[in-house]
Amino acid sequence: MTNSSSGQTQAGSTESSGTIKTSTDQPAAKPKKAISEQLQHNLAFLETIFSNSSDIVFRHWNYGPELMYKACSMYYDSLVQEDTVNYMKISLQDLATHEIGPGMDVTPQDIKAFFEHDGVSAKKAAVCNDLEILVDEISNGRLVILFDQWDKALSFKAESVETRQVNESVNESVVQGPRESTVENLQKNLGLLRLRLKSPKFKLEMLTAGGETKTTIVYGYIEGRVDGELLAEFKRRMEQVKEVEVLETAYIEQLIEDSTYSPFPQHRYTERTDMAVAGLLDGKIAVLTQGTGGILLCPGIFTEFFQSSEDYYQRTLISTMVRWLRIVAFVIALTLPSIYIALSTFHPELIPTVLLLAILNAREGIPLPAFFEALLMEFFFELMREAGVRLPRPVGSAVSIVGALVIGDAAISAGIASPIMVIVVALTGIASFAIPQYNIAISLRIMRFPLMVSAAILGGFGMMICLILILLHLCKLRTLGQPYLAPLAPFRLTELRDVVMRVSLKTLLRSPRDLHKQKQLINGKNEE
Repeated sequence: MTNSSSGQTQAGSTESSGTIKTSTDQPAAKPKKAISEQLQHNLAFLETIFSNSSDIVFRHWNYGPELMYKACSMYYDSLVQEDTVNYMKISLQDLATHEIGPGMDVTPQDIKAFFEHDGVSAKKAAVCNDLEILVDEISNGRLVILFDQWDKALSFKAESVETRQVNESVNESVVQGPRESTVENLQKNLGLLRLRLKSPKFKLEMLTAGGETKTTIVYGYIEGRVDGELLAEFKRRMEQVKEVEVLETAYIEQLIEDSTYSPFPQHRYTERTDMAVAGLLDGKIAVLTQGTGGILLCPGIFTEFFQSSEDYYQRTLISTMVRWLRIVAFVIALTLPSIYIALSTFHPELIPTVLLLAILNAREGIPLPAFFEALLMEFFFELMREAGVRLPRPVGSAVSIVGALVIGDAAISAGIASPIMVIVVALTGIASFAIPQYNIAISLRIMRFPLMVSAAILGGFGMMICLILILLHLCKLRTLGQPYLAPLAPFRLTELRDVVMRVSLKTLLRSPRDLHKQKQLINGKNEE
């Protein structure tokens, strides 16, 4: 065979999912734009589609007696491995070895008969009959081969893009337990989940988002564990995802959530495969997208945001105490600045005399009221925290810590803030870091300011009004149709074994759903 390269075009911006197709995968429906038997007609269409791109390759080559028959291979060289470019040689050698003998005797009729009926053993291939499908195949990083005098094309899995290797999770670090986290490669993430869930009941369904990105989305669930109505509602909402551009899993979260303007997250994120599998076993739906390193667990209820994977790797008493510590941290992060404002402004009689004198002495000479003092210090703290996140990792933490120390000391020396206010703001920030889930910690940062305003206007009474409004919102909020505060509201006693405390694993591993089914069977037998 002889081959020659021709011009190239710019890569698509997305990475292929690497799904292997076979000839049986092709739909029986009539193609939108059928492939012509004339190679030049097909190439004219494809060259128009991929014009003005620098990394598309059209590699022309000849085969058969006296090299009289033409063929062309098309691929993005930014997505395809170099060794896979020789698939056409391997394919024809495979055809010659199994069917007709010498490779120089291959004809278009031999190719048609072989690939449409037998396939190729070197690599699994898809036989395509639609030019628009070929465009998608090339964009997904597959190698496409067109033959003259044949109205079909071959598509081989060939993509190879460097991705981050599986490593320890950055956002969900633990002392005890597995360290592996998800990466931006969809197939690797699915493989990590399959490695932990070796059950045929673990189902994975795939869809492709619309627009220019053509992002591959996969959602998984365990058949028999997930609620049927919940799954049906999830699939209904996922239909709208097919029509929009999706660059990240967070897009899906916002498209399927019940309350768009609620400050509270309605689905959970995790980078840990053990947490994802635990959620699947608990009846959740896991959503993964190509190019995203996190897993979205749907639905996410309020009490689950205080749980960590490490809770189940330690003894019951330790896990329960740590969970209570997180709940106390949640209350501190939400209410401590507003409590200080309310007590110092409206209710000084509730402060012990010695502590009150210390606060008054510290606030002597401060020109700002307690509310504006707290607002100013909270603003500076949030500004430093955001700067620490955006800066490069080696200097980000150092800048945030040093900045807090310097600004806090300078504010006290300048008489802008009192030492007690710096302590309150620092304790509030530290408490917010104790929450395992980052997205619920962001909600605390938002809800803290309305509480401070209400405390500055009406004192403790205003705080209670604001807290009651937040509670009413949480009681009303639903996620995929499920109550957000379950099992607290509505109250479900059998499911409280893993909320404010964690019972022993012997009890916990017996699913409440299974116990409910057993009770139904027992009650049914008794009635009979």
